[in-house]
Amino acid sequence: MKYRREFFRQLIHASGIIFIIISTYLNSLQMLILSVLAAAAGEVIFRIDRIHYIPLLSGILRGCRRNTSERGFIYYFLGMAVTYAIFGFSMDIANGAILILTLGDSFSTIIGREYGKHRLPFNRDKSIEGSLAFAFSGFIGALFIIGPLPALTGAVTGALVEAYTPVEDNLTIPVFAGAAILLSGHLMGAP
Repeated sequence: MKYRREFFRQLIHASGIIFIIISTYLNSLQMLILSVLAAAAGEVIFRIDRIHYIPLLSGILRGCRRNTSERGFIYYFLGMAVTYAIFGFSMDIANGAILILTLGDSFSTIIGREYGKHRLPFNRDKSIEGSLAFAFSGFIGALFIIGPLPALTGAVTGALVEAYTPVEDNLTIPVFAGAAILLSGHLMGAP
């Protein structure tokens, strides 16, 4: 049952791809505003849910909660907002970093919890299998938006950040992945 709940939580997390689709119609400022509004709406719903049951939403919220973080979904939207604020000059970089977060974090949790046998020496809560799943899925997802080297460096950086960040990696992963994408693009001679 616990695995099923986490799988559902990660499925909701992966639905963040909807933001990538929406971004094809909006600019970075509009995406920044949308992300902040989603975080604010999430906080309001979270607070109301603590007092009153909200049909449909309460079930989703309660299914997505972890013992370590009740507001992970809010940090997810804030991580998107920060990413659009920093890398908004290039929607490809911003969206590549967000895809790395969205897919990488979801697959690392699912694979790591189900198949993770080899613990990372510096973080016993994480597994090598989960980190490899993060890097692979983040890389594949980012390839739809950016080139192979930026996708690879962004995904590997995201996996390392996820492995080292103790909590709320939804804020740190897309920022560091975006920086790696930008840096690798510059090293390749991209403008």
